[in-house]
Amino acid sequence: MSSEGIVPQFNIHDAKTNLSRIIDRVEHGEEIIISRAGTPVAKVIPLHPRVKRTGRGSLAGQLVAADNWDSAEVNDSIADDFGLAP
Repeated sequence: MSSEGIVPQFNIHDAKTNLSRIIDRVEHGEEIIISRAGTPVAKVIPLHPRVKRTGRGSLAGQLVAADNWDSAEVNDSIADDFGLAP
């Protein structure tokens, strides 16, 4: 939402003309109302942001793997689940 608490509003024609600008604003946290003949009909809101991983090890300490994660039994079970078992 904007800093004043007022949600920006675009009519459909302006929204089509400025769609990439609207999407950029939404990506930065704004909500945008689309209206037809002055009546609001849609709200464009940001989705939950994607996890931004900066590189290898960015999930360190957040994942737990079983001690047997790479055992023959686990690998065979996964292969079976995907129809790849010999």
